[in-house]
Amino acid sequence: MQTKWLRIALFMMLAAAIALAVIYREQFSAETLQNWVSEAGLAGPVIFVLIYAVATVLFLPGSVLTLAGGALFGPVLGTFVNLTGATLGALTAFLIARYLARDWVAGKTGGRIRTLMDGVDAEGWRFVAFVRLVPLFPFNLLNYALGLTGIKFWHYVIASYLFMLPGALAYTYLGYIGREALGGGEDLVQKGMLALGLLAFVAFLPGLIGRLRKKPMITVDDLRNRIDSGDVLHVIDVRSAEDFNGKTGHIPQAINIPLEELANRLPELSDNLEKTITLVCTTDRRSEKAARILARHGFADVHVVRGGMTEWQAHNYPLVH
Repeated sequence: MQTKWLRIALFMMLAAAIALAVIYREQFSAETLQNWVSEAGLAGPVIFVLIYAVATVLFLPGSVLTLAGGALFGPVLGTFVNLTGATLGALTAFLIARYLARDWVAGKTGGRIRTLMDGVDAEGWRFVAFVRLVPLFPFNLLNYALGLTGIKFWHYVIASYLFMLPGALAYTYLGYIGREALGGGEDLVQKGMLALGLLAFVAFLPGLIGRLRKKPMITVDDLRNRIDSGDVLHVIDVRSAEDFNGKTGHIPQAINIPLEELANRLPELSDNLEKTITLVCTTDRRSEKAARILARHGFADVHVVRGGMTEWQAHNYPLVH
């Protein structure tokens, strides 16, 4: 009974702290951080790590901290303190969610927690690595949400630290370049080009990871057999509405999301990140483009029907008109 009331009291304190942090977040600036760290002297890096960790737990913006870390400590030490602070905050939020505030976190993450759980169940630390590289979920909320999954603590910590490194390095260096520009430092053009290269690399990662996760094509025979066997499939026809509803018909249980509308309608599919999605079009060219879009946004089990509706019709398989 005492443990229950202790958890409730700690949860209320956490909720109050988050609320105050959100209310006064406008006062959380790079100038304020610089003053605190400067006054700490040699202990400045340690103080900064602790500030970053607390800010992560309290949903304060990590971008301000990362840029400030680069400006205050340079690209090497700055990357280390930023990454260490972010990881410390991430594991603190993880432990809070796992042992203290499960109901509150589940309510905040809603149905998307099921997607995380399915992903972790299927891929373990690899899924954590993926969501650290590809920003599918807000960073601060993701830390809490992963605490509700079954992943092992050390797998979570190590995967988070290693796979947050590219982003931490890029944005720390950007903060360092900002300081150099204001101070009239040397070789600004070369340093600026390096910063742009790092940012381009981070921006390129989601597409690369998406291609690595992309599944091979399936044949119309495989699709027909899986439908007949009762497999839970999400068949998306990416042709135009006119083709979908026209004389050629469409595959039973398929839904129509034209390729041109797919990017704007991704929220409709957000609960299916780890479920099987099958794409079909007239042949398979539009489906390939759709598969690349879905892969870039974290959909892990996307298949393209080889030959599309042309092949489906050639086999005289059932159609809906």
